[in-house]
Amino acid sequence: MQLPKPNLPRHCTLCPRACGANRAAGQTGVCGAGSVLRAARAALHHWEEPCLSGDPQAHTGSGTVFFSGCALGCCYCQNYPISQEGAGRNISAGRLAEIFLELQQQGAKNINLVTATQWLPWVLPALDAARVGGLALPVVYNTGGYETVETVRALAPYVDIWLTDYKYASPALAAELSRAQDYPAAAEAALRAMLAQTGAPVYDGEGYLQRGVIVRHLALPGHTDDSRAVLQRLAALKKETGVPFLLSLMSQFTPFYHAAAHGLGRRITSYEYRKVVDAALALGLTEGYMQEKSSAREEYTPPFDGEGL
Repeated sequence: MQLPKPNLPRHCTLCPRACGANRAAGQTGVCGAGSVLRAARAALHHWEEPCLSGDPQAHTGSGTVFFSGCALGCCYCQNYPISQEGAGRNISAGRLAEIFLELQQQGAKNINLVTATQWLPWVLPALDAARVGGLALPVVYNTGGYETVETVRALAPYVDIWLTDYKYASPALAAELSRAQDYPAAAEAALRAMLAQTGAPVYDGEGYLQRGVIVRHLALPGHTDDSRAVLQRLAALKKETGVPFLLSLMSQFTPFYHAAAHGLGRRITSYEYRKVVDAALALGLTEGYMQEKSSAREEYTPPFDGEGL
């Protein structure tokens, strides 16, 4: 599928870094993105929340596209080959539109865009073209939460479901582990915009989410105090806005990449994770999901081998 050449930013401000890279001239942003779209995998993914991917044994799943690059610099990123090291393949916006339609034909319940913000000049035209071509699935925007309010608002015509992280309450911890001291403020402002955009969760007759917000929080070993602070902020936000959302509390931390160098050389204990779950329940954050401790396994990270591209 042929699409017009994307309108690349000459002073990139797509994410809170606002690094100003002239990507039209071939400069690379802090996120690692330049003037050619890169992705690493496009396939049915079976390990998202059940309302997105359904039964792992069924012949369906979330139609997930993993994009290369990331505005964050998380020292423990399980997807570090694509987020930090640039792994992936160059594709066109036209090919991306075809991929969306192919995932729908394979039985995907949604189109799941993982870390796509740096590639919006390609992604949005691809979604437009795919819709003209018959795409009828809800679009999931799978983000680390480090977004600008302007970008969230610009995505309103495209995104049905926000699948967003809320990683930290502490700016100091965000700076140490993700090189983003402003993460807590940026993530909360973005989440407010997401909630205003989608409203309460809406499901189809099979229980698949069609619209709404899922907030993920990955509990980190040795940092349960910060996890509880995140939950307190989420509870306050829910009360203030009156908009319900689904909370996904994750125990799957595995010491990938440079985690050990930052004091994260082990998995979270059952006791630590239970403390986080109990805090969520005490705060009334009862709608959503929690993981079994067995989720902390390397096999939950898919191979970034170019499948589906």
